[in-house]
Amino acid sequence: MRTPEKAKSWTSAADLFTPRLDVTDRASMKAAVDQTIEKFGRIDVLVNNAGIALLGPLEGVSAENLKRQFDTNVLGLIGMTQMVLPLMREAGGGIIVNLSSMGGLLSFPLLSAYHATKFAIEGLTETLQYEVAQHGIRLKLVEPGGAKTSFGGSSMIKTPHPAYHALMTGFEKASSSIEPRLPGPEKVARMIYHAATDKSSRLRYPVIAFPMITIRKLFGARIWTALMGLWVRSMLKKRPA
Repeated sequence: MRTPEKAKSWTSAADLFTPRLDVTDRASMKAAVDQTIEKFGRIDVLVNNAGIALLGPLEGVSAENLKRQFDTNVLGLIGMTQMVLPLMREAGGGIIVNLSSMGGLLSFPLLSAYHATKFAIEGLTETLQYEVAQHGIRLKLVEPGGAKTSFGGSSMIKTPHPAYHALMTGFEKASSSIEPRLPGPEKVARMIYHAATDKSSRLRYPVIAFPMITIRKLFGARIWTALMGLWVRSMLKKRPA
């Protein structure tokens, strides 16, 4: 955890260890890995779960926020993977579970920077599986859809721009109407566990995302683009006078 002092009482269990770990801080990453090895002797599974999202038009994204987006979602994932791979190689195997998103397979307006990171994770993970298979290491991609978590709050940074105010307003209204109907994160947690313990060579594990991923696969990019275009136009029509 970035702030383990906020941890609940469950972290005091004998078989649990909660080191400080910030994927944008190389020193804390190395310390967490070293401390874990010291306590348990090995690392069998790495789950790269850290992530934030920039919400807003690309024109409004600052260089600082764009760097933060990629540092957290992509470079942090790469850094943790690079630290753990030698340990797994020496142990003769291991599993790396990367949290992607249905946003790594399809796209929505106002999330261009976020989608860029998730598309990157998809390509990186698919490629890495070929490299490390010879060492008994397997890669897994968990691809969640929307769920009720703090992702839309503390993990989301809004990047507005006045030229896109109507679209941003419409998007936030649409999102707020959908949010109460979203399931909790339990399904995602169970899927992460399933991926981490699955002995097969399966790569992708979509969860709470099947309808949209299916639409995108069945009808292709052209239809998906048309649907998003209709959605954008409907949001712009609803803008306040």
